[in-house]
Amino acid sequence: MTKLTLGSHPFLLGFDQLERLVERTAKSGNEGYPPYNIEAVGENAFRITLAVAGFAEDDLSITLEDRQLVIRGRQSEEDNGRVFLHRGIAARQFQRSFVLADGVEVAGATMEHGLLHVDLRRAEPDRIIRSIQIKRGGK
Repeated sequence: MTKLTLGSHPFLLGFDQLERLVERTAKSGNEGYPPYNIEAVGENAFRITLAVAGFAEDDLSITLEDRQLVIRGRQSEEDNGRVFLHRGIAARQFQRSFVLADGVEVAGATMEHGLLHVDLRRAEPDRIIRSIQIKRGGK
């Protein structure tokens, strides 16, 4: 018995990229740090919020790499001679990745009260109906 995958199903032509996308998403880190929320803020708008307490704007970077939104954080190693009796606030580096669908764009990012907000919007697709001409005998 042959196992059909998403990219090889006869009715789903050209979806092999989707299968690779699912595999890439599954391989991305499932680590729980930093915690995040994803919310719908409109019909075609989303917001990703990461809890990044202790990080400054300069410690964070947001890049878009081949439809993958990558958020990285790295704090400077400056302790200024401080001696911690207890250190419960995480100061480790992180990387969070989110795969964006075609037509989803990053609208902007803001930092507020230790939360990093990344706003996304989906562009309205053009609804085009096109008629395909049938030619005779390979001409």
